[in-house]
Amino acid sequence: MAANLERQAEEKLRLRPLPDIFSTKFLRFSKRKDKEMDSMVTTNQSMVMQQQRGGAVEKQKAPNAKGEVKSRITLNSIENVNSPISRFGAKTFAITMETQAVATASNNLPVMFPSDKQAAQPMLGQKPATKKPVKLVPEQNENINLDTNSDDGTKQMSISVPRTKMRRDHSLTSVLLARSKVACSISEKSNPEIDEIDLPDIFNHLAVVEYVQDLYTFYKQQQHVGRPIDYMEKQPHINPKMRAILVDWITDVHLRYNLLPETLYLTIYIIDRYLSLDGVKRLQLVGMCALLIACKYEELRAPRVSDLIYIAFNKYTREEILGMEKTILNKLEWYLTVPTTYMFLVRFVKVAKADQELEHMIYFLAELGLMQYDLIKYCPSMVAASAVYTARCTLGKSPLWTNALERHTSFFEPQLLECAQVLVKAHWTAPGSKLKAIYQKYLLQQFGGVARYPAAMSLIEVSNSGEPSSS
Repeated sequence: MAANLERQAEEKLRLRPLPDIFSTKFLRFSKRKDKEMDSMVTTNQSMVMQQQRGGAVEKQKAPNAKGEVKSRITLNSIENVNSPISRFGAKTFAITMETQAVATASNNLPVMFPSDKQAAQPMLGQKPATKKPVKLVPEQNENINLDTNSDDGTKQMSISVPRTKMRRDHSLTSVLLARSKVACSISEKSNPEIDEIDLPDIFNHLAVVEYVQDLYTFYKQQQHVGRPIDYMEKQPHINPKMRAILVDWITDVHLRYNLLPETLYLTIYIIDRYLSLDGVKRLQLVGMCALLIACKYEELRAPRVSDLIYIAFNKYTREEILGMEKTILNKLEWYLTVPTTYMFLVRFVKVAKADQELEHMIYFLAELGLMQYDLIKYCPSMVAASAVYTARCTLGKSPLWTNALERHTSFFEPQLLECAQVLVKAHWTAPGSKLKAIYQKYLLQQFGGVARYPAAMSLIEVSNSGEPSSS
């Protein structure tokens, strides 16, 4: 009988079955007239409006089927009270109220709402299901701790697993780095010692004091890779004097455009390297393209091609400059990351603890050395060390060569005499030479006017004709 009533109620009201916690004998459905449903909808909607306005609304007393008056139920106990109540919601509410009345009259059971399953279990006399404690079987290498001071008097067991060692696989980068160090004979230092000259920069991350020794060890090895060779015998159209004129012109352009020192030294390297590989007829075009490549590599804002055409008095077209640029890069195989003389100068100036005057003199002599074709046979580190040694001789510093300079440059004083004599001769002839771009540059106040100092003639012998000669 109860099953038939339930099925008929579902078909009529199109409701889903209630949860299993309700017995079918408690469900009783009765028919309501449409007029009563409409009045119920109107009443519930007014209750919602009053609830939204902040009023505490309670449902009016209404007798049940037996004429009994039940206690009032506040609106706050109904779920989803803020949602609009439709005809379907009113029917559901009416069925719930009637089910409550039937259950109370027949079995004296309190009201149970379908949505509150946990609250309905103790009302029906059912004990909530409790999970039995699981006996954990400790695995090997596990520690068991028992806590007897728990709130409910039961012992609580916790298992702590020791942390396993992390797997340390060697990455491909670390393997390649290790092989590179072995190939370059660079030893692995567990606690690298920081030199005393780098202690002031220990908090300067850009100084990389932890790696600076390894960097310059690598530079000294790489300076022999791709070095220019004696190429004048292979160049029938140019000579050392033409090369000196080109370097003097590039130095003047470099100063006018206020370019970086790295750009100047890289430009001269590109010129010498390209002349070592290919024959040239238009030397100025090669110099212009080498300057353009070096600016693109070092500068933030490189000069435009139109600027180079202008300073060359429209002697070359845009197509010729770009074509020569591609030719030079292809000949050099795009190998431009090289340790130039300037890289060693920066380090050796720091080792020498040079003041501003000594620093300007070192760079003055090093740029004079760029014009000297005879210095191509010397490696960049030796030219830089010779510039430092010649500058100390010119300014009368004592001692001329310190133990720190000997350790960092890897050169002894006698090894530098031959290269230093070339620099002294260039300094001695600079005031009377027609190529005065470098000399006039270091006459400026911003460079300390160090070009006015007399050359260190003590390093060379002067013949009877007044010409300096090597000792």
